[in-house]
Amino acid sequence: MNVLILGDRTDPHAAHVGQAVAQAGASVYYYNTQHFPTRIQLSWSPSAHTGTIVLPEGDRLDLHQIHSIFWRSFYGVQVPPLQDAQQASIAHKDALSTLRSLMQACPAHWINSWQAYQFHQEKPLQLHRIAQLGVPIPPTLISNDPQAILQFYESYPDLIFKPVYGGAYTQRITPDHLNLDRLELASKIAPVTLQEYVPGTNVRSYVIGTEVYTAEIRSDAVDFREDAAATLIPAILPEAVQQQCVAIARCLYLEWTAIDWRLTPDGQYVFLEANPSPMFLHFERQTGFPITQLLVERLIG
Repeated sequence: MNVLILGDRTDPHAAHVGQAVAQAGASVYYYNTQHFPTRIQLSWSPSAHTGTIVLPEGDRLDLHQIHSIFWRSFYGVQVPPLQDAQQASIAHKDALSTLRSLMQACPAHWINSWQAYQFHQEKPLQLHRIAQLGVPIPPTLISNDPQAILQFYESYPDLIFKPVYGGAYTQRITPDHLNLDRLELASKIAPVTLQEYVPGTNVRSYVIGTEVYTAEIRSDAVDFREDAAATLIPAILPEAVQQQCVAIARCLYLEWTAIDWRLTPDGQYVFLEANPSPMFLHFERQTGFPITQLLVERLIG
């Protein structure tokens, strides 16, 4: 049985999953997409429904020989530098189109899928879908309109902000951020996600299929990911919130995910985000929850 790890073998989470799968008796291969097209060769015949991947180590895998794929990291492609900018652009697009096509055509069992990854890139749409499920989310505005931002601040004076796409930690809004000149300049660079700050306790739920494992995260930081001293305390969600976890995962096409909540002082669970490739080693070590075991079972099942 062949299991492909989408990511680099030097990544601790990719290596951990790979080692656990190998211990369960499967053959493990690492597929770092940034090695395509320089060190990885791909071939695909849409008419014959056949395809192959040749990895840097020389391993040749038929698409139908791959049982499952664990999505850890997608690095895009890396085309060698070309002097002609147009040729470089065409080469990059050709490589990326080939890679994306082959990934979606591969009949292996994905955890998680290309569809889930793509949907994660549209975080505002994610929030919209979650709200449609009836799950509470913070009052939110995505905007690059200075007047709209100031009006939103008037309604919710205690705000946080973060990138729309992700990639940086959450911060609290200060009066300096709302200086009109600064807003005018920032609005011409990129939109931003603004949310009312929700007081309470950070809670993270890992969802694997229909299994839900949850811990409270004790931290005074605005974004607990910045707090290396955060304490994890295993917790049991109310049954209704556990059902919401499973519904959220299905809504976002996720076979496994980590959902971040804020538990308010009045006992309401407010959805913040669902990650399609969450880090989990520290969480697992602190809580003892069998995340690795469940992932391996789904990868080799």
